[in-house]
Amino acid sequence: MTSKLCKVFLLWLIPFSLIAQEQKLNKKRFNTVLIGGSTLYIVSMVGLGSVWYQDFGRFHFFNDNNSWGYMDKAGHTTTAYQIGRLSAKSLAWSGLDHQNATWYGGMTGLFFLTSVEVFDGLSEDWGFSAGDFAANALGSAAFISQELLWHEQKITLKWSYSGSPYAQYRPELLGSTSGERWLKDYNGQTYWLSANLRSTVLQNASHVPRWLNLAIGYGISGYTGGSSNPSENEAGQAIPEFTRHGQYYLSLDVDLTKIETSSKWIKGLLGALNFIKIPLPGIEYNPENGWTYHWLAF
Repeated sequence: MTSKLCKVFLLWLIPFSLIAQEQKLNKKRFNTVLIGGSTLYIVSMVGLGSVWYQDFGRFHFFNDNNSWGYMDKAGHTTTAYQIGRLSAKSLAWSGLDHQNATWYGGMTGLFFLTSVEVFDGLSEDWGFSAGDFAANALGSAAFISQELLWHEQKITLKWSYSGSPYAQYRPELLGSTSGERWLKDYNGQTYWLSANLRSTVLQNASHVPRWLNLAIGYGISGYTGGSSNPSENEAGQAIPEFTRHGQYYLSLDVDLTKIETSSKWIKGLLGALNFIKIPLPGIEYNPENGWTYHWLAF
């Protein structure tokens, strides 16, 4: 299966390479991006195929649209968006023109995550999720549309993690270490739509910093299972009853790409880190506790 995916990736590169030949590229940079991206993709697919997935069977579909309060869909959208954003920046750095860098870079997230979805479809424990695929496409579209319309990302999709008390009850599913919980424990994650104020509603407000954003966030709490909470974990230990609910945030944020610096390295680092929502004051609403003020919403 991995070899088939690699062949598909090579077919994806053919039209890209033909277009690249017509561009005024920095060949050294372009080769670095191409080889680095290809290697990362192949290593990721081989690693996933051999470690994450145990048994492959007949391709099938799986409907998980009502699982985890749609947090997994928010994760797919944000991941596709951020992969596309970073890929497009890399291609532009290599000399590819803006339109081609936007399309090819922006579609990279959808391509990568669709490959993972194919693995799910062949796995006996999972299945190809049409909802996940739609979320991936939405993330790529969010980047490409803004870049083609405005040549900038006025609204950025971001992520943050603050930990939760629920992973301890199902460590096999929600993570047994801090690193695993960043990825698996949806209760600790928050996904954000972060809008740059000077690029949107306050375009003529010269007193507002160019890097200041206003962010709307969504998270969940009380989830120890996808569609429902089990009474016991995999080890047979009882799990307390928790109320499952959503959490909604409004907070300030920072667009790291708008911070001025003369250092190309610092600028590149800030751009790479712009997927993280910066901890700043905000308010939260959830049905369980009502309104809450946070000195640092993250």
